[in-house]
Amino acid sequence: MAYVVTEACIKCKFMDCVEVCPVDCFYEGENMLVIHPDECIDCGVCEPECPAEAIVPDTDTAAEKFAEVNREYSGSWPNITRKGAPPEDAETWKGVADKFEKHFSANPAKR
Repeated sequence: MAYVVTEACIKCKFMDCVEVCPVDCFYEGENMLVIHPDECIDCGVCEPECPAEAIVPDTDTAAEKFAEVNREYSGSWPNITRKGAPPEDAETWKGVADKFEKHFSANPAKR
């Protein structure tokens, strides 16, 4: 089992999860993070750290749609090992529905 980042991360990207990950399995897109499923060791320390509650086990029904998104983009986005600053308007995006269809960006983060 692995953990999956869902659409709740889109435009929030708080990155608290990155600091606690013991295996550095987070990858950063322009407006969300993903977890590499083959690198995740299922420790679960990232899940409670996410202020947007965007991280779920891959067995959760909320993970079904996003497991493939995490697999695909963790293969092309840059690895992130340190917490960065979230977007200035991140708090306003917490809890907003249907962010994937309206706001997802396939672009990698620019560092």
